[in-house]
Amino acid sequence: MKQRVNQTQKTAKPNKPRTNKAPYFRVRRSLFKKYLIFGIVILLTSFIALSVTMYIFVNRYWEEEKKVSLIDNAKRVADVIESSSTYLPAAHMLIIDRESPVGLTVVNMSEIIDADIIVVDNTGKIAYCSAEDADTFASDQLPSYVLGATAQGDFFEAGTLEGYFPKARYTAGVPISMDTDDGEMILAFCYASTPATFVSGLPVTFLQIFLTAAVVMLIIIIIFVASMSYSMSRPLKQMSSAAKKFAVGDFSVRVKVNSDDEIGELATAFNYMADSLSSSESMRRSFISNVSHELKTPMTTIAGFIDGMLDGTIPPERHDHYMKIVSNEVKRLSRLVTSMLSLSRIDRGELKVNRQKFDMFSLIITILASYEQKIVSRKLHIAGLEDFRSITVNADPDLMYQVVYNLIENAVKFTNEGGTIHFGVEETRYDLSIMISNTGPGIPPEDIRYVFDRFYKTDKSRSMDKKGMGLGLFIAKTIMRLHGGDIYVDSRVNELTTFTIRLPRTETVTAPPKSESKIIETTINSETEE
Repeated sequence: MKQRVNQTQKTAKPNKPRTNKAPYFRVRRSLFKKYLIFGIVILLTSFIALSVTMYIFVNRYWEEEKKVSLIDNAKRVADVIESSSTYLPAAHMLIIDRESPVGLTVVNMSEIIDADIIVVDNTGKIAYCSAEDADTFASDQLPSYVLGATAQGDFFEAGTLEGYFPKARYTAGVPISMDTDDGEMILAFCYASTPATFVSGLPVTFLQIFLTAAVVMLIIIIIFVASMSYSMSRPLKQMSSAAKKFAVGDFSVRVKVNSDDEIGELATAFNYMADSLSSSESMRRSFISNVSHELKTPMTTIAGFIDGMLDGTIPPERHDHYMKIVSNEVKRLSRLVTSMLSLSRIDRGELKVNRQKFDMFSLIITILASYEQKIVSRKLHIAGLEDFRSITVNADPDLMYQVVYNLIENAVKFTNEGGTIHFGVEETRYDLSIMISNTGPGIPPEDIRYVFDRFYKTDKSRSMDKKGMGLGLFIAKTIMRLHGGDIYVDSRVNELTTFTIRLPRTETVTAPPKSESKIIETTINSETEE
């Protein structure tokens, strides 16, 4: 057993301490390189396809031009030979001498059209050739299919003519016929042949223009693709760098938004997320500070007073006084724990609504009664209750108690001494709205949008809001939305602040207990005046 434990201890890896350095992530291939390579591959593929297509069409066009030119020139040479050559009737063949006028004419025409002139007899043997190079021919016998095709009319082919030529050539041929005693007879065949090389056939100037334009366009497009890929990948790199800093708690980095496309929208959303994270982090730190303060203060007070009573520092006749203070601090801790538990239930999605029918007016009166002592001590005036009537709602009474309690607590806390807390109600066919207003310093406009955020406190100095943790209004808004309603705030600095809670209206009881509301309001006002 000990050996297993020791072996486990040896194989176990120690936990690495967490540092504040940004985490390193290995990038196998950057997005910029992927975009650039992808763009270059597409461009090269398109360039090659365009080149091949253009080569095919230009080559066909050039072959057609060569066909027309060679056949036309072959006919001219055939006409010269037919009119000026020597015919031997016994052999049924033509005699063409290179040094004769006919031979010299054919040679000159061969040079002019830049093609070799070949004359063969009926059997395919060469009777005359303007080419002086013996390497022009790989065979002495012209294939029979060429002779047969030429006898039918014009002949043209690009190739070696089944090995007659050692290399591919453009060859065009026409028959040479003469009138004999037996009638018109084909005595020979005239062929014009030139090397079938694309570069030699296609004008060099055209080829240079095409290649130069293609290379220039390729370079321009590659530069454009590279710049576009860089502009697309740069904000993503910035987001990656910012995310690494977020991981270590630095939320100050923002991404520049330079476009209004999807990348720009992503950068805007990223910056919005960064603002939310920064705000959440700030509120979290404030929350930790507030909770630490809220826990430390009552616990120190409780411990100090209890120790004083136990060691005799506080005389017995003062025990009741200090026990009341201890009781208040315990209640304060209880509220803190309750708020934390509610927040935890909200985060886990466990806050459920147990709907019951109850009287909202009675709920408000009950909560006001619990604050009667503070209202009297601060000489606050309560108004608007005389316009209330008993209103039955279908909601969770415990959760609604928490909402109204929080709003009344804030109203009592922030109303200026001698000020007024006003209650109002509005009913429509679909919902019920209850307004709780109080005079006092109000809420600055820049803080209005944050008052319902968790951990947010309008008074950072804790001078007036020293017992708050910034959770009450967040929990209240969550509860109202769980009921299908909502909560709103409107404030004018140094004048008035109004919170409005809206609930879907279910049932209204028309019998208003006017007497109850007047008795409570009269009692509070009379004690306030005293």
